[in-house]
Amino acid sequence: MTAGLVKEVQGGRGGELTLVTWNIHGAVGTDGARAPERIARVLIEIDADIVALQEVPLGGAAAASADVLAGLARATNRRAVAGPTLDTPQRRFGNAVLARWPVTEARTLDLSFGGREPRGALDVDLLCNGEALRVVATHLGLRPRERRAQIAQLLTAFDRPGLPVILAGDINEWLLWGRALRMLAGHFRAAPAPATFPSRWPMLALDRVWMHPASRLASVQAWSHGEAPVASDHLPVVAHIAAGARDR
Repeated sequence: MTAGLVKEVQGGRGGELTLVTWNIHGAVGTDGARAPERIARVLIEIDADIVALQEVPLGGAAAASADVLAGLARATNRRAVAGPTLDTPQRRFGNAVLARWPVTEARTLDLSFGGREPRGALDVDLLCNGEALRVVATHLGLRPRERRAQIAQLLTAFDRPGLPVILAGDINEWLLWGRALRMLAGHFRAAPAPATFPSRWPMLALDRVWMHPASRLASVQAWSHGEAPVASDHLPVVAHIAAGARDR
């Protein structure tokens, strides 16, 4: 990352929070180039308070396993929390959260299913302008049975009523009325779902944001500006969260 990418961070804007979730595809773009600095430029342009990332290289002994998260944290001037789903001496890879505010606690949840690719969720508590906020960043599996089991496991973890919670990530569910989405909508209430995949010609709404209480989720949009359609095979999703506690 170059020094020119580093941006001074100010406090929250008018009390509203901005969150972005993005599967960055290992920082490899649709042009085949591995360019973490391109991911950083898109995130700086969005300037979100909270960033939930999937498919993030988190370092390791192998030369190809650079710590992309550390570079993104420096470039965006955000606090970083890693949630590896693959964690070996040679390679660490998985979910991550970048946040403008202090992180008070972080947990990882193993969502691996049978012999399928390791999956997980990163569960982070933040103190945002004096308010406790829980953010869960996840990347679910490719098969319907796998996703259903993972969502059931996730929902049992949401056991602290009264604490605002955001679930964000690559849900990998493309069926509009798929059972996985019905399970999540039943817990969080339906939320806007813009198409994000493939990034150049988005047709499928694989990347999602939900919040409880749902009334605080003011808007959800795909970000297709600038380098975003080339930086990854998914588009980022940007959500605006209203300040303060408002009941559903």
